[in-house]
Amino acid sequence: MQTTNLPHIVIVGAGFAGMETARRLANAPMRITLLDRQNHHLFQPLLYQVAIAGLLPSQIAFPVRTIFRRQKNLTFQMGEVAAIDLDAKYIKLDGSVIAYDYLVLAAGGRTNFFDFDSLEKQGFQLKDIETAVKTRNQLLSMFERASHEADAEKRKSLLTFVIVGGGPTGVETAGMLAELITHVMVKDYPRLILSDARVILIEATANLINAYPDELRRATYNLLRRKNVDIRLNTKMEGFNGRRVTLADGSHIESQTLIWTAGVKAAEIVDELNVEKASGGRIRVEPTLQLPGHPEAFVIGDAAFLLNGNDQPLPMLSTVAIQEGKSTARNIRRMINGAEPAPFHYKDPGLLATIGRNAAVARIWGFSFSGFIAWVIWVFLHIYRIIGFRNRLIVMFNWAWDYLFYENQVRLITKE
Repeated sequence: MQTTNLPHIVIVGAGFAGMETARRLANAPMRITLLDRQNHHLFQPLLYQVAIAGLLPSQIAFPVRTIFRRQKNLTFQMGEVAAIDLDAKYIKLDGSVIAYDYLVLAAGGRTNFFDFDSLEKQGFQLKDIETAVKTRNQLLSMFERASHEADAEKRKSLLTFVIVGGGPTGVETAGMLAELITHVMVKDYPRLILSDARVILIEATANLINAYPDELRRATYNLLRRKNVDIRLNTKMEGFNGRRVTLADGSHIESQTLIWTAGVKAAEIVDELNVEKASGGRIRVEPTLQLPGHPEAFVIGDAAFLLNGNDQPLPMLSTVAIQEGKSTARNIRRMINGAEPAPFHYKDPGLLATIGRNAAVARIWGFSFSGFIAWVIWVFLHIYRIIGFRNRLIVMFNWAWDYLFYENQVRLITKE
């Protein structure tokens, strides 16, 4: 069979959306080229676990070539997409040109600093393995420096950790970091007065995890307070210079560590496209996830902007991306067979966020859970979704060990 006459599908991005699209097109009569700047798929919901020294990067990432080694109709290329010509239907990748019949733009997102330019240089984020490891190095280095700092005020500044953004990532990071201090660092630094250590969570609105029901917002707040997290609602950050956090009311927090979790926007390649965009630079798409004026192009995942049945934009979540990948694969098959593409309808599987050991909140099948039951649900669902049986076993073992002994295995300060 000659493959050159088969339709060529180019998928940009090996995140949740791109991976699911590629998988659903396995064994289809087509050629698939999957492009990504990294050679691995990253389970981003657990990046904060790398940052707080709970997991190694290799436990939440898996090589793309290994994942697709048995899928004969797919070729993976690692590289940076330089340009996309929607009219001529080709992509420029590191100097080469790749033509396509169908395009799936699943380029993902990046941190939105909302014009706080100093944050990119002075602050820390949780967007990829590199930034998570950099954050981990910073956190652990602060304890090392504090252990031999004689000045009480400087020591307190070193041990003050500010997290900006009360969404799921901010909440999870704050809860796990508070536990790391309370149950692990007290053993590693027995001579260090860790009552000076503070975890401060700043949120500009009146609630944590705004997308969640009221009862889960309250439960999250209470669970974090029990872990001694200093929660500051209705508080806006004005700036950070690497040593001091300035708030909008003029007050200051002396800290050398600010972790920014307050925003996401579409990836850089999206900025270059001359198409209609919405908030966060996301591309407005048709109900079928097709790009207006370019029916052969689909935009999915964090790069896509689509309203749900309540006239609210679909959130930038892995569950949305996975379902959009499934829908896009079905529609490409339909179009190749001469049928019309079908609209995408998001089915909400529920909401989950963990606040630490034995502590989580969940909304599943219309029921709300908090505490230990929600934590068990969170653990099993996240382990189930991690790619690679080996990775699942390692993560399960690490979490079991940590649960029984309040111990973290990867408190390493490494070169970046």
